[in-house]
Parts: sequence; C-alpha cells; structure tokens
Amino acid sequence: MTFDYDLFVIGGGSGGVRAARIAAGTHGAKVALAEEYRMGGTCVIRGCVPKKLMVFASEYPGTVADARAYGWDAQIGGFDWGQFRGQLETELQRLEAAYRGGLKSAGVTVFDQRAVVTDPHTLRLADGQSVTAKHILVATGGAPFVPDVPGAELAMTSNEVFGMEALPGRVLVVGGGYIASEFACILNGLGCEVAQYYRGAQILRGFDDEARGHVANAMMENGIAIHCGTDVIRLEKAAGGIKVVSTDGGEREFDAVLYATGRKPNSKGLGLEDLGVALGRNGEIIVDEWSQTAIPSIYAVGDVTDRINLTPVAIREGHAFADTVFGGTPRKMDHSLVASAVFTQPEIGTVGLSEEAARDREEIEVYAAAFRPMQSLFAGRPDRVLMKLIVSAKSRKVLGCHIVAPGAGEMIQLAAIAIGMGATKEQFDQTVAVHPTMAEELVTMRTPVRRG
Repeated sequence: MTFDYDLFVIGGGSGGVRAARIAAGTHGAKVALAEEYRMGGTCVIRGCVPKKLMVFASEYPGTVADARAYGWDAQIGGFDWGQFRGQLETELQRLEAAYRGGLKSAGVTVFDQRAVVTDPHTLRLADGQSVTAKHILVATGGAPFVPDVPGAELAMTSNEVFGMEALPGRVLVVGGGYIASEFACILNGLGCEVAQYYRGAQILRGFDDEARGHVANAMMENGIAIHCGTDVIRLEKAAGGIKVVSTDGGEREFDAVLYATGRKPNSKGLGLEDLGVALGRNGEIIVDEWSQTAIPSIYAVGDVTDRINLTPVAIREGHAFADTVFGGTPRKMDHSLVASAVFTQPEIGTVGLSEEAARDREEIEVYAAAFRPMQSLFAGRPDRVLMKLIVSAKSRKVLGCHIVAPGAGEMIQLAAIAIGMGATKEQFDQTVAVHPTMAEELVTMRTPVRRG
C-alpha cells in the first residue's frame, strides 16, 4: 500500500516536533505534523519557558534587597506587568518561529489545524481532507484539570495566568503540586498577597519528605499563607472579587483564583478509542516500552502517555521513537533515573529515590546537611539550604540526591551524571570540594544522620 506520508505526527509540542525533525531531517522519512494551536506546545507557549521567565522576574526584589546589604545604593520601583507580558509574548513568538523553522528545514509538512485518526493509517484534518500515513504518532500533551466545584469558571489555570490583564492584589492558588507551589512563589515575589490551599497534609507530594517540608517552611517565611488540609467548596462572585468558601470553614475574598490541581492527557476526541487504542483511568494512552500502542501503526509520546511528564522526557521519547522506527537503531527511553527541578523559592533539585521510597526497598544511610549559605547569611536573611544523599548500606551506591537551594536545578543536573553512572558514597567522598560553594557539602558529609 502506498501512503501519503511515512509518519504523521499529531501535536507540535516538544516530543512531537523532535520526533518529526529526526524522522525527516536525519532519517529521510516523509513526515507531516498537525498542530491546532501554537507550535511549541505546553513547555514553550504556556509552561516551562514563560514560567521560568516569571521566576526570574519575581526574584529581583530579593536581589536588590541583598545588594543594599552588600553596600550598594540599590532601589527597586514598581513592577510593570504590562511591559513584562508584552516582552514575554515577543519571546514566545520568537521561540515558536524557531520551532517552525526547524520543522521546515527538516522538510516536515505542517498543517495548522486539528487532526483525528479514522483508521490505523488514515487521518482526517479539520478542513475535511484525509491523509494516510504508514505510522502515526500522537504527541498531544496534557491540559490543566479543574475539579467540578460550583463557580469553577471564575478561576484561571496555568494556561491563562501568563495572559492576565493585571497582577491581582490578592490571589489564591489551589493545589499542592510543583506547578501550584511554583506559581505561589512567583506571584508572591511579584508583590501579590498569596494564599495556597491544598487538601493534603503537605505540599509537593511525591518529593522527599524532608525536602518538601524545608520548602514549605521557606515559602511561609517568605509570606505565603499555606493552608494544608484545606480545599475549596465553592467560588462566588463578590463585590471585591471572588469569594472562596473552603472546607476549613473559612470565607475569604480574592482578586483572582488560580487552579493548579493536576493535568490530564489530551487524548479525547482523537478517534483512538474507536480503533481499540487503550486509555488508562486518567485518559493516558497506554503504550509499551517502545511507545507503541495496541495498534501497531500508532505510537504515542510525551504527557499524553502520563509516564514522566517532563519536557526533556518527551523529547527523549520522540527521538527514541524516530531512531527505532526510521533509523534502524532500536532505542528505548530509560525512565528509571530522571532528574528534575521545582522552581519554587528556594528551588528543589532531585534525582533518584526519596528517603521514604529507598527505605521501603532496602537498608539505607542518610547523609544530610542544612545550613545558612554564605551569600544570604551576609545579607542577614534567614534562608537555609538542604543537601541530602540517600545511600545503599549494602552496595554503597548513592540512590538519591535532594538539594533545596538557590540554583538547585543547575546543581542536580551535574549530580545526576554521577548517580546515573552508579557512583558510590566513597566516590563522592574522594571528590575534592570546590570552596566556598553550597554544593561542596555533597562531597564533605562523612557521618550519616540516620540509618534505616
């Protein structure tokens, strides 16, 4: 059978674009890609990139305050959200153009419209035309999930926060994951009065308990009102903004409410279920270790599979798919040891097992140091950082590393290389410290703080 394309990709995010570029530009496949919104997906347009730029913006008041402590006659005025938002959109347009340029230079045909699957090799585009492909890759990502509570339409999500007309004076962030916690810190740094409601016992579930407790304490010291064990019952319009009725019996008014209560895979309405492609309880596309669904011609990568929902993971999955199917080099994505960072203030950098997960698996030693770093100590701030290693008592391998500190994301990237290579605690010890740095604590901790 002759097909219009060797590969048709649905979704122009990081995973889909990487797969399309490698399949076409490196392996010579005839490739098309459909994207119904903007090229770049969640990460570039409404996620990692604009969020990190907001993180940078939110840190300047603290930087200026430190500068005064160091002897500079430094002052900071008000924050111009309109100017920042305009410059942010210009940057996102530049990045989107770069994504499009990369696809064009690789020879990928782009359809700026929705595509749905009608059979294992056929797709129908929004304009009514049908195309065929030997292989189909679904890379449609995910979308924010908002619980069905009365008045939910009054709230915004991470999709809309970058387009706010003005910064709210009082804002409620609902949720306790990394997205909620990051935006609570960002908005607090930009001068908003921030409260955070989370129904669980502690924010940042899934991260090392000691690390997330460290971050939560720092957030509260910085002025964020964290209310754990608290959820929203309903939202109502009020003269002063939005009235929030909560499970703790409280009724408070806010100028804005931001829901960051998780994400769901964008798998509905693509025609997949009608073909027998299995979906999980959260709507995730079920794939095997090769990113292949139960239909041999249909694959899926990225957040729509709900494996590890990180941009670099989606990129690796897309690249591995293209090499396997079109490059004659079978390659799987290894999901077993993936480093990540949470851009709260302070940041978390983590790779490997938490103390709790490691203890459930085997006997461990825990090495940890919490201290006031030189830079903020001199400035008179009470900030504390945390360096933590989880070590196998038997093999001596470092099973996990958790850093809570400014620049933790930068540090964990390098620590992940050593841990990925199976470095032992003794090899960490043999590494000469770089002094004076925060990271030197990773190679100078000699005595475990506890065993288990």
